[in-house]
Amino acid sequence: MSKRKNILQKVSKVIGIICFLLAILCAVILYFKIQELGMQHVISASLLASSFFFAFVGVVLIVISNTDIPSFKVIDIVPPASLKKENSKD
Repeated sequence: MSKRKNILQKVSKVIGIICFLLAILCAVILYFKIQELGMQHVISASLLASSFFFAFVGVVLIVISNTDIPSFKVIDIVPPASLKKENSKD
């Protein structure tokens, strides 16, 4: 069965990739700020928290985009003949 992707799943994948890129950017900036200010500075802690946050948001969004979500459309299904017989006996 082929996987049908919803528009929101496609958007989720794009935003997940953007979050990974932001996590890498925060890690690079963190490296340079540690050289300049040290690890005890508030900026270093916030950049570390931001890179952690963006990395795991990216993971969650990529997983959401890769799932195969079934269709929840309600279809009119004709019941099988055996069920029609059981209902007519009542």
